[in-house]
Amino acid sequence: MTRQDDFRKSVQRDSERHRKGEEHQAGFFGLLFYGGTLGLLLVLPIVGGAYLGRWLDSLIPGYATRWTVSCIVLGIAAGVWNVIWYLRGRP
Repeated sequence: MTRQDDFRKSVQRDSERHRKGEEHQAGFFGLLFYGGTLGLLLVLPIVGGAYLGRWLDSLIPGYATRWTVSCIVLGIAAGVWNVIWYLRGRP
């Protein structure tokens, strides 16, 4: 296959997706489900990072928030990456 054939197939696939998208409009529950999915993709890594960081901080004598804050920041980065990955459309 040449690059032209790959490009042609890609354009045909995208135009078919666009046509199907115009035919079928998402209803209220479809949008609610989509928004809920995006919310979970963002929030779950943040909450998981907070719990992991709190657990790691409890292993160290004395009270510290170093791991909690670090894991929350990593959770935010992972959540944003998840949302971008989902919105771009997995191959």
